[in-house]
Amino acid sequence: MPVRPLPALLTSALALALTALPLAGTASAHPTSSCSAAAIEAASPAGPDVKALCAALAGLPDQDATAALIRVGGRGSWHGAAGVRDMRTGAPAIENARFRAGSTTKVVTAAIVLQLAAEGRISLDGTVQQYLPGLLTDAFEPITVRQLLNFTSGLRPGKSLGGTTEEMYPHRFETLTPAEVVAASVAKGPDPDNAPGERQVYGNIHYTVLAMLIEKVTGDSYAHQAAVRIFRPLGMRHTSFPAGPDPRVHGPHNRGYDWIDGKLVDVTEWNMSDRWAAGDMISTTADLERLLVGLFRGRVVPEPQLKEMFAVPDAVDATMGAPFSPFELNGRTVWAKTGSRPGYHTVVAATRDLSRTLVYSVNSTDARGDGLAIAQRFAFPAFNR
Repeated sequence: MPVRPLPALLTSALALALTALPLAGTASAHPTSSCSAAAIEAASPAGPDVKALCAALAGLPDQDATAALIRVGGRGSWHGAAGVRDMRTGAPAIENARFRAGSTTKVVTAAIVLQLAAEGRISLDGTVQQYLPGLLTDAFEPITVRQLLNFTSGLRPGKSLGGTTEEMYPHRFETLTPAEVVAASVAKGPDPDNAPGERQVYGNIHYTVLAMLIEKVTGDSYAHQAAVRIFRPLGMRHTSFPAGPDPRVHGPHNRGYDWIDGKLVDVTEWNMSDRWAAGDMISTTADLERLLVGLFRGRVVPEPQLKEMFAVPDAVDATMGAPFSPFELNGRTVWAKTGSRPGYHTVVAATRDLSRTLVYSVNSTDARGDGLAIAQRFAFPAFNR
């Protein structure tokens, strides 16, 4: 498919504008009233550390992020936003903005699979060979649905349009279908060093195959199954998937930027269709909070299937379940899933008892880079107390 002509890039003058923006007129006036002196003073000791959260938002936009949206729930709720909607205009960030949610999409995919298991339509011990005959060659050992869910399938990465944002950027309007991604993985053959179940290797390929399984078992599209099983029942009215290769984020949104060759470049428009059920979702912080609460309360996936989401397998290098990862913060276990696409970094996190929940979307200028640094700044303060 031919590449659509590139829009005009932001020049180095825009990068200079990042430090020249009148921060007092944009970000400082906009971590909203949630960060006013009165709001910080009035914050409940039982709730999140509002002062620390406001400190994280202070000074945006800066070299690391152009905007940030944070939403905290549980015992004491709080939400705030800071930064700019558009670097060209300096308009303040929109708190209810839609954004690319990246790999938090995998939470939805896992939930659909586990619903199908609860309905008896699939078995987690059933195999890819059973549900998708002909997808894998005879060279592959049986791969179970559970191994796909917890990233121990042994499948190797499929075709991509580049390994870094810089490499992918010139190809951002090209279409790489999930079928092409999986075919390239299969063509590589089994991983000679890791049989199914032996080692956890995080990657999109596992959840791309799971979406194929969903479509085969239901006879329906993955996107429609996500809508009728997850989004509509939970009231996630602003969550959707792009129509095929549509590169736009429809509805109100803050534009995403990334440093490319020393210049701050607008990366908002991007065809993400190759990420599909592994990372193509567009959502809001309020909708992702609904997803978290619904899941953890058992309204989406019933027990015992729900425990699979938090079950770290007995495998080499295993650090996550299907797909939540545990983190110890301030003496409590927090289960989290991150997502990153160029210009957008997302986190959903909560304690199992929902005493504290967190969703953020940060318009990081290195969203696919050091996610820990972003989390330390914008996520950890939510769990300070």
